[in-house]
Amino acid sequence: MGYSKLKLGTFLAVLAVLLALYFRNSDNILQKKLHSVLKALENLEKKHVIHPRPRVAIGYGICTDVYIEANNLLEYNEDIGEPQHYNEINNKEELLKSFAYYFRHGAAAERYMSNDTLFDNLVAAARSYPSSYTTIGGNAALMAMRLVREGCDVVLAARMTHSLLQMIPEAITVVGGKAKRDDIHLVLEYKRGETWGPYTTGRANRYIIHNDKLNPEASGLEELEKILPEFNPHLLIISGLQMMDNYPFKQGERASRLQKVHEQMIKQPKSMKIHFELASYAGEELVMELNKLIIPYADSLGMNEQEIANLYNSMYYGNISLVADSTPRVAVVLDQMRALFKLIRSRGDGINKARPLTRIHVHTLAYQAILTVKDSIWKNTMAAAAKASLTAHRHVCSVSEIDLQKATLIMDDSFTTSILSGTRIPLNVDKPVACWNEVFHVGGRRIPVDICVAPVLVCTEASQTAGGGDNISSAGLALQI
Repeated sequence: MGYSKLKLGTFLAVLAVLLALYFRNSDNILQKKLHSVLKALENLEKKHVIHPRPRVAIGYGICTDVYIEANNLLEYNEDIGEPQHYNEINNKEELLKSFAYYFRHGAAAERYMSNDTLFDNLVAAARSYPSSYTTIGGNAALMAMRLVREGCDVVLAARMTHSLLQMIPEAITVVGGKAKRDDIHLVLEYKRGETWGPYTTGRANRYIIHNDKLNPEASGLEELEKILPEFNPHLLIISGLQMMDNYPFKQGERASRLQKVHEQMIKQPKSMKIHFELASYAGEELVMELNKLIIPYADSLGMNEQEIANLYNSMYYGNISLVADSTPRVAVVLDQMRALFKLIRSRGDGINKARPLTRIHVHTLAYQAILTVKDSIWKNTMAAAAKASLTAHRHVCSVSEIDLQKATLIMDDSFTTSILSGTRIPLNVDKPVACWNEVFHVGGRRIPVDICVAPVLVCTEASQTAGGGDNISSAGLALQI
């Protein structure tokens, strides 16, 4: 009996050593793989210097972001019942149901809270935690700061208080006038694998609530209009229009503001490119208005995996997708990009003053995908995909230098370029950005395009997810203007 125990003990000890060696070897292989991918991406990023300084005008809006860990502020209550979607949040019960709805899918969401008192109380409660912190927020402001960092001259259209203006980098020219009070966004962050009640999230993300008064009006629009001819930017970026979602405008006021944004877009010379950055939309009516007044007049579109599914459903089926796969396969996203490109280009043929869409950038947790029309104004597509990938990690991990101990790859070792009849492309760690050419047939025309897909070195210790899309999209644009 003692001999049998000795043999079992020896066997288990040897097994433990072999498992330790196996996992150590596997970790070494992964680290070598990550190192090769990182060096290749960095080489592509450094290959292109941004010179001369591109001029970029960005609207609309700014806010103060208050960050708090969701579990600190929201306590799960069994009485809340099933998760539920709401276009706007009116009370605590709706907040908890809505948060659960998106948390369980690991999906980003941004919702308007109509209850001023509840919102102010939540902000005060969040700020009472030592772990909470405050930064500049808002799509336009974050994109402006990233583009200045990347070497662009930037004009930002937004109204803000003097104290917030003092926090804006001096290199950014601000137009839009003063405000008595800044809009605040409460950012509820959560990490991959966190639990909330019976729910566990599959990825790090955020749920944002706001009670904005300035941003829904596209503040700074008129002031930007005055300066555009003199500044003569290479690129005009339209962002932040999701703040109009479910805001209690007076009758016809939202349509009037959107019409003014539309008129601003169609006034610009063709030499000035226009990019529209999408966001999380809850109301079908606003999405349909954007499809009519904004999207046909943009040269470039930027969005994440949730937003492309939303746009696809709205354009093809007339409804919106509240949540989508948070880690979609490359082939799925590429097929959505192709379909949207062809539909938008085809519809644009019958729209007066529409611009031919020439660029789509989809930023996901696992990879970056950029489609550009061949020989268009958009250059350096491969390098832009690499830079966007690196920026994703740097922003989420809040670092300037990537630490491979806090990185991983979740994109498959190979991907298919289309669900139906695609080509399988393996990941080459020495040349990780895969690029190829395709020809689209739209309205009897042949449109050659370049498509590039870059893996993301996903941050495994997320510091912040809010603002990720704004930083990623801007970094990609900076190399392509």
